[in-house]
Amino acid sequence: MKKSIKKLLALTLTGAFLVGALTGCGKSGEDDKTITVAASATPHAEILEYAKDKLKEQGYDLQVTVFDDYVKPNEVVESGDFDANYFQHVPYLESFNEEKGTHLAVAGKIHYEPFGIYPGTKKSLDEIADGDSIAVPNDTTNEARALLLLQDNGIITLKDGVGLEATVNDIEENPYNVEIVELAAEQVARVAEETAYIVLNGNYALQAGYSVSKDALAYETSDSEAAKTYVNVIAVKEGNENSDKIKALVDVLKSDEIKDFINKKYDGAVIPFDDSEDAADEADAEESTEAEADGDDAEAEADAEATDAE
Repeated sequence: MKKSIKKLLALTLTGAFLVGALTGCGKSGEDDKTITVAASATPHAEILEYAKDKLKEQGYDLQVTVFDDYVKPNEVVESGDFDANYFQHVPYLESFNEEKGTHLAVAGKIHYEPFGIYPGTKKSLDEIADGDSIAVPNDTTNEARALLLLQDNGIITLKDGVGLEATVNDIEENPYNVEIVELAAEQVARVAEETAYIVLNGNYALQAGYSVSKDALAYETSDSEAAKTYVNVIAVKEGNENSDKIKALVDVLKSDEIKDFINKKYDGAVIPFDDSEDAADEADAEESTEAEADGDDAEAEADAEATDAE
């Protein structure tokens, strides 16, 4: 009797294990066809929504969740709750990894958004006056970008070499004695009626109803180094860059159909990133390095010959 009970229990446990294993396999298969992405509302989530049908044609279910801050989208990818996010540029991602100890990686470069100076209480940069206030984003990389744009337009001068690490403490000359008002990126547009000018990220400018081509008093040109540096990316946890579903997502977002959608919808406020330009820059850098190496070799040979002659 005891042996029969033991046999029955063993069979029951074995059956439960097999059912669990099969169920687990089924769930994994479903997960492989589901792509969860955390995104900013504009333009990122809008672009993703447009991409859903193209991914559906390939058997993928793209699920988009909108976040209104710059921290949680990275946290949920790091934790594994989401497959990817789409809201940030490379310098912010690198800065976040360094500051938070996360392990996020770039899976694809999708678009960039020209940073712009927009009217607040003043409608032209010619109207700038002593003591005017200018609102800028307060996160590390975006504040530097805003300050560089203000410098490009003669409003302030920064210390030499600070580049993308510039802060308000690096302002060397301030001929108009402007007050730089540092706010969370999502808050900047809300003080347009209280400050002379506001400096906005592209997506927040769109959310606030601004058009780069129509409303910006000044903005980064599409061929500027800053615009290329701040390309917005699909970010994933390290090691997931080449998974089938992430590669499918990136391929669709870089397709001609999505590029056409971006160009028509955003009127220059969002520009598809051209990988060929990035590759050309890398090739130029490689050629420059090789040329320098060849020059060093030639110089070394000449020195050796001179030594032999002596």
